[in-house]
Amino acid sequence: MPDWATIKDVLVHLVDPWAFMSISFAHIPATVRGLIHDKKYRTLFSLSGFREALFGTFWATVGPNVKTNGEQRVIPLLQGRVKGGVIHDEVVSTPVYGTVLEVGAGSGMWADVFARFCENADDTDNADGLRNRKATGGHITKIYGVEPNPISAKALQKRVKDIGIDDIYQVVPVGIESVDDPSAWDGKIEPGSIDCIVGILCLCSIPEPEKNIKLLYRLLKPGGHWYVYEHVKVWRGGLLLGLYQRKS
Repeated sequence: MPDWATIKDVLVHLVDPWAFMSISFAHIPATVRGLIHDKKYRTLFSLSGFREALFGTFWATVGPNVKTNGEQRVIPLLQGRVKGGVIHDEVVSTPVYGTVLEVGAGSGMWADVFARFCENADDTDNADGLRNRKATGGHITKIYGVEPNPISAKALQKRVKDIGIDDIYQVVPVGIESVDDPSAWDGKIEPGSIDCIVGILCLCSIPEPEKNIKLLYRLLKPGGHWYVYEHVKVWRGGLLLGLYQRKS
């Protein structure tokens, strides 16, 4: 017989997706008002365009809470303090370094964390009231933030400028399949040019994940690193959670 803690954990994980969807629906009026204000009538009456706009509005609200819940795991991961899914007090693997590609950068909610790993990082409080902590063994020298959602990409550009890393952070406003296409955006990411890829709760929502993961892998240098903090296929919780995940 499962104990109350297990039952509670199962119920929370069953309810969370529906709660997320209800919050998303609640952002529809604000999205409509924003599109009318910006005179983006074509987007207003386009199913795919409106869906993108709605997600941008929704994530601007929900994203910071997701970050608050995730940074206790994400920051040690980038610091090289995670191995085998376990967080350590000391560095046990390679910290994020060099040329970095952030997949699904959103509105830039992780930009302040990346700033701590830049060459000019120090031990002072940053603009968000967070304590900077220098990375051990290497620094970030360039960041590509891949974000195809136009609303999020615009917010991302402002965010990196506000933080003061716009000199090394380049917003890539296209999908993964177009990052090496200079006709799709003002730049090009060459295959084999990236030291580290960082994916934080985004690969579960990209189109054709297997295809795009292969495209991303091609961008890594030999011996490059991929830091992943993602939703994964459930392996605990029994038949109920497995069935729910397949049907959701």
